[in-house]
Amino acid sequence: MTSPTIHRVTTLDLAVKTMAWPFAEERRADIAAYFAEKQRERPKLWNGRILLGRDAAFSGDHLSATYFETDFASFLAWRDWGFPDKAVFNGFGMGALRASDGAFVMGVMGEHTANAGRIYFPAGTPDPDDVRDGRLDIPGSVVREIEEETGLVATDYRAEPHWHCIVTSAAIALIRIIDVDMPADAIRARIEANLAAQDEPELSGIHLVRGLNDLTPTMPRYIATFIEQQFASI
Repeated sequence: MTSPTIHRVTTLDLAVKTMAWPFAEERRADIAAYFAEKQRERPKLWNGRILLGRDAAFSGDHLSATYFETDFASFLAWRDWGFPDKAVFNGFGMGALRASDGAFVMGVMGEHTANAGRIYFPAGTPDPDDVRDGRLDIPGSVVREIEEETGLVATDYRAEPHWHCIVTSAAIALIRIIDVDMPADAIRARIEANLAAQDEPELSGIHLVRGLNDLTPTMPRYIATFIEQQFASI
């Protein structure tokens, strides 16, 4: 497996255009059957509209790419079948919640989700609600995902100006460090109280990362790469 690479950027130019996705069109029947199987396993899965990327280019502190709209079923099949269309990538924003004591705060995905048991920073595959004037608003997507998953709002934290773009063969995780002026245990308690008030929270628990020993196999490799870089710089 190729190790992830990291680009640090400050500007994003992510155009959204209408385009066909040959993989989704040519494999439509197979995709429908696969998604029906997954819905039997997790009835809460919903085939909404999402955005995937093409033609990513890094130049200095700048990232440009083109996004197009497709359905979640096609994305799920593409992901689970080993990313058969190599020209497409999943490019999403993540908010790396960092407490005042230096710990990172992450969520454990609930059993009803497509990523059950995995440990992530607040994130989500972008969707049409994240489009502004023909451009994908990744900063806005991160604010929305943080609030939906944790209850924290923009006035609760400070976002660093740059992005750590972790590139793998089929994904670009655009990670922005989000500094919260509270110790990690207090943040965890606040998020857990917010989760307890929800009928069906997206997260089943909170995981704190105070050092490399807190990394687990249930974290994607790109997150481990980011965490390793952060603690190496201390």
